[in-house]
Amino acid sequence: MDSNTIEMLLQLLFIFQSITSSVCKVSCDTPLVSNLPPSAFRSSSELSNSHGPGYAKLNRRDGAGGWSPLDSNKYQWLEINLEQRTEITAISTQGRYGSSDWVTRYFLMFSDTGHNWRPYRQEDSIGAFSGNSNADSVVMYKLQHPVTAQYLRLLPLDWNLNGRVGLRMEAYGCRYRSDVVSFDGSGHFIYRQDPNAPSKDKDLLTLNFKTLMNSGMLAYMETLSGLTFTVELFKGKLLLQVRKARSDFHIVISVGSLLDDQHWHHVSIERIRTLVNFTVDKTTQQIQLPEHLSHYEINEISFGGGGGLQKSHSKRNFHGCLENVIFNEMNVIDRAKEKHVTITGDVSFTCTESIDVPVTFGNPESFLSLPWTASGEGVSISMQFRTWNEDGLLMTFDLQHHAGTLWLYLSETRMRLQIHKTGRIVVDVTAGVNLNDGQWHSVELNVRRGRLTITLDKSDSSTTSTSLPVVPDGQLFLGGCPSAEKHSATCRNPFSVFQGCLRLIHLDNSLVDLIKVQQMLFGNFSDVQMDMCGIMDRCSPSHCEHGGNCSQSWSTFHCDCSGTGYSGATCHSSIYEASCEAYKHKGNTSGFYYVDVDGSGPIKPQLIYCNMSDTVWMVIQHNNTELTKLRSSSETNQHLAHFNYSADAEQIQAIISQAQYCEQELSYHCKKSRLLNTPDGSPFTWWIGRSGEAHMYWGGAVPGSQQCACGLQDNCVYPEHFCNCDADSKDWSNDSGVLAHKDHLPVLALAVGDVSRPDSEAAYKVGPLQCSGDNNFWNAAYFNKETSYLHFPTFHGELSADISFLFKTGSSSGVFLENLGIKDFIRIELNSPNEVVFSFDVGNGPLEVKVETPVALNDERWHHVRAERNVKEASLYVDHHPGSVQKAPVDGHIHLQLNSQLFVGGTASRQKGFLGCIRSLKLNGKTLDLENRAKITPGVTPGCPGHCSSYGDLCQNKGSCVERNDGFTCDCKLSAFTGIFCHKEVSAFFKPGSSVTYTFKDPYELSRNVSVQSSSIYSDLTLRGENISLSFRSSQTPALLLYVSSYYREYLAVVLNRNGHLDIRYKLQQDRDAEVFRSAARNLANGQLHRVSVRRSSDTLIIQVDQHANEVFNLTSDTEFNAVKSVIMGKVLESDELDPEMARVNSLGFTGCLSVVQFNSISPLKAALLYPDKSPVTVTGSLTESNCGSSLASNPYAAETTHTLSDHLGSVDTGEPIVNAVHSDSALIGGVIAVVIFVTLAVLAVMARFLFRRKETFQTQDPKVGKTEDSPETPFNTDPQNVINENQKEYFI
Repeated sequence: MDSNTIEMLLQLLFIFQSITSSVCKVSCDTPLVSNLPPSAFRSSSELSNSHGPGYAKLNRRDGAGGWSPLDSNKYQWLEINLEQRTEITAISTQGRYGSSDWVTRYFLMFSDTGHNWRPYRQEDSIGAFSGNSNADSVVMYKLQHPVTAQYLRLLPLDWNLNGRVGLRMEAYGCRYRSDVVSFDGSGHFIYRQDPNAPSKDKDLLTLNFKTLMNSGMLAYMETLSGLTFTVELFKGKLLLQVRKARSDFHIVISVGSLLDDQHWHHVSIERIRTLVNFTVDKTTQQIQLPEHLSHYEINEISFGGGGGLQKSHSKRNFHGCLENVIFNEMNVIDRAKEKHVTITGDVSFTCTESIDVPVTFGNPESFLSLPWTASGEGVSISMQFRTWNEDGLLMTFDLQHHAGTLWLYLSETRMRLQIHKTGRIVVDVTAGVNLNDGQWHSVELNVRRGRLTITLDKSDSSTTSTSLPVVPDGQLFLGGCPSAEKHSATCRNPFSVFQGCLRLIHLDNSLVDLIKVQQMLFGNFSDVQMDMCGIMDRCSPSHCEHGGNCSQSWSTFHCDCSGTGYSGATCHSSIYEASCEAYKHKGNTSGFYYVDVDGSGPIKPQLIYCNMSDTVWMVIQHNNTELTKLRSSSETNQHLAHFNYSADAEQIQAIISQAQYCEQELSYHCKKSRLLNTPDGSPFTWWIGRSGEAHMYWGGAVPGSQQCACGLQDNCVYPEHFCNCDADSKDWSNDSGVLAHKDHLPVLALAVGDVSRPDSEAAYKVGPLQCSGDNNFWNAAYFNKETSYLHFPTFHGELSADISFLFKTGSSSGVFLENLGIKDFIRIELNSPNEVVFSFDVGNGPLEVKVETPVALNDERWHHVRAERNVKEASLYVDHHPGSVQKAPVDGHIHLQLNSQLFVGGTASRQKGFLGCIRSLKLNGKTLDLENRAKITPGVTPGCPGHCSSYGDLCQNKGSCVERNDGFTCDCKLSAFTGIFCHKEVSAFFKPGSSVTYTFKDPYELSRNVSVQSSSIYSDLTLRGENISLSFRSSQTPALLLYVSSYYREYLAVVLNRNGHLDIRYKLQQDRDAEVFRSAARNLANGQLHRVSVRRSSDTLIIQVDQHANEVFNLTSDTEFNAVKSVIMGKVLESDELDPEMARVNSLGFTGCLSVVQFNSISPLKAALLYPDKSPVTVTGSLTESNCGSSLASNPYAAETTHTLSDHLGSVDTGEPIVNAVHSDSALIGGVIAVVIFVTLAVLAVMARFLFRRKETFQTQDPKVGKTEDSPETPFNTDPQNVINENQKEYFI
């Protein structure tokens, strides 16, 4: 054999050995039970010798073919001693051979000592395993998390109803190597790093520990730079404390809970540069160190105490055992055994454990009774307990000689002792506080010579005197009382049952042997778990999200979501909308709103200004949006400005990502101060964008161009430059524009360079970041075939899942979405026109949550669906209808495990597909891009028009909804209101000389100047009805509110008479006096806002004031109002046409507020204020637009209702920029002028009221019985278009 062949064989052998070693290293599935001797098996009982525990080996047929206990009940158990600590990875069960005996459900428990058992939990809540369905088949479970133990115990919970408990079993695993060290609370040892060891960017310390003490320092690590890491147990939690000597740097994090349970717990501290991962068992938290602390060397580690003890929380050394302490792949305990560490005090390399036998009370029927056998008059009873409940009975017994009954119980987290006798409380003692914190607490009851004392935790005592013989009469009951039908003893519990753990029960100073109680050698019990404490900390780790505060009882937990911005059982779902666009479509107007961009995701809500116009803007302010002036300074070559935004970087990035468009104003005003130094020089000024990169282009230009807006548009003042300021002119100039490249926004900093020359002056302005459009809110897909669907990656919502979307359809049923796992699934579907169903399975069996709606959902309108599933409950909401909530099973499976694709609009089976539109589909706050996926999917089209059917009701006050591809707008042309929803009052303040006249064209003039066809439209101006509405606010009487004139000297007037009553005057015949119709509403001249509606159809007139009932009148004169000329508000200037009474009222003019004035289909006040150049309106005198007509309450959704947001303090042109143009002097002068005007108007009002106090001589009518506005008996249609014939409509528009 040549050398090459030998070398190749050696290489192959080496590879084979490596593979074999690797397989052996990872393989841990060796049978552990089959080769054990019979002495390794124990059980609670056995049916016969041939049914003993030694026959419980898998697939064995000897004996009776397996183990069966004497009685089949829930107190039976089978125990196996594996002879050494072993890693257990799997378990198999089988029924008793050739029988009807098998176990269908069981608990699995582990222990290192054969005492203090620990249940195995599959998902931190599920402990029960499903067993067998016959006697011979083998059911195997691989443990999700391998456990290490010497003793294994199986507790049958359920078995074949036609047989009894029968069991054969096997466990699988491998040998476990363990190096231990024990500390008695006084000793410790110090390991010192080799000073010549090379520096590393990574450190890793791992160890296991177990203890019965709830506090003590495990490890203390120190670096040469003064950085220290302290790992300590404090009140059952493990803390990691990081400090830096001679600095304020100090971080403390907490992981784990109830770690003082005498079970092994794994700890890992991993440092990768500045990132520190702190892991306890399966829970990890992270610490991010400052960058300057990334390089350090740990030079010494103290285990068990020692250094840093005074700065720790516990202030005590560790009392317990450490195991397998590994630091950077080095076995520290081996080093300690080899005397390579410094040992102080008593440290041993074995782990001796005290026998601790607790008992768990977990059910309402749980109790433990013990006999009292001591003699004598004195009583001494003590025990330790731990619980989460605020209330619960610990102990009760009857006193000897029928002297009464004693109760020792928790009441509102305090310990209370009462003795009742014949219905009276004769002793009442309280001690302790906050005893429901899950920690072990001791309580002692001592009675000696008429003195009764309760002592909590060896320190808190309460004493009282009693003449009663406080001695138990035979039996003590702990935790609760037995049911009357099962026990003959007298025991009453008027309080809550105790749910928690007891241990170290002493009667007359003698420790009760609970193992003998378990073996039923004395005492009695029911529904308790012996030799284990089954308490769980349901708040560690906390399932409360987004900072919700977790509290708990024995069986459940509660999340307090106050102040978090989130709601639900686990504070998972955001209470805020994800954008301003969403707020708009809920009917909200401009204002500050909390916006949660990612819904239930990690980004926090942020207060943002929403500018609700036709385009909805999200406005994000920063610390300097004003124009900032810079003067020349020879001391500095550059001015650097940083901008701090009201939202953090993560929030801003999310806002920009979901927006369709973003912009930010950037302006530079200059005088001998160059900007970008174009065309060929290096820029003097630049700005920093989101990524930290400097940008050399200015507002209005494109990225990378080194130009300003004028350079891009080729209209700079000096064409040889690309910026106006680069001409270096001695006159003021400016370069302004908006930055709109989303990837570069926002502006984080601005560097201004050319301000050091003597004559240089400059001013800059960086506006707020503004974003419009919501790519998520309108992202939609239309499914036009039942077999069509969209598919997406698997949805991951193991512990919390929220799904929200909008849909509209004409179909009666269909699946909105579905995602499947091996057994688990999640689905939302329209089950019928009136029912939406949310169904899922997380391993506890299918669960359905249903919402039935009173209205059909297949009405082609948008409907909103919100579904959430968490570890506590599942909920479903549809629109604003009452939702449905289903509680999760107690201690059931909690993880939703899916593995298939997510189907939207259908199912994997292509059955029950959805026909219609789905929009804004969000899963755990992330929006699925339906439109892009729809573009490449047959049977599905992107987008979904038709929004007015759903949102048209938001258009108020006769506004009409206009469709857009991405929403809608409200057309307010036919409304007296304005604003995004035609909701904003158009109001003006009138002074005595103010007059607004809306003039209709003379029909005869029209006939002379237009064609015959056109003039015929205007030739008939006769009105047989009017529809008038207005609001007013005034203290003036009398007052003319509205006057409508005609070319034939007919008129209609709305007047406040001298008594403050409302009069409607009609003069429709020249040979008759005006008819006056007076409303019964009183004192309308009270300075309050009043709403008036006047409607006439032929001879029927209806008047309504505010919310009063309609008042109905009848005209007795002509019913035709001929040739309407004008509508006048305020003073009538052509007073020669007025009759004497109207002239006297008109002479005062009108002082006050008029708002939302409408005459048929025209809005004269709106035309005068908003469109004076496009309307036939004449304004005379002072007319000031005001919000005096506003009576709306503040928006309940807005943090602050603000309808305008001004970013400018003054206009800036090519002259010197105005900076901070508002001064206090002008404000003071304005205030004085306002006071003078107010006083003058008040005097005029008093004089006018005095001069016109005389009886009116007009003809009046009393109103008939009114009809409500929505009454079907109203004698005419209120639509103003219906009281004008077709030839008149265009005239009035």
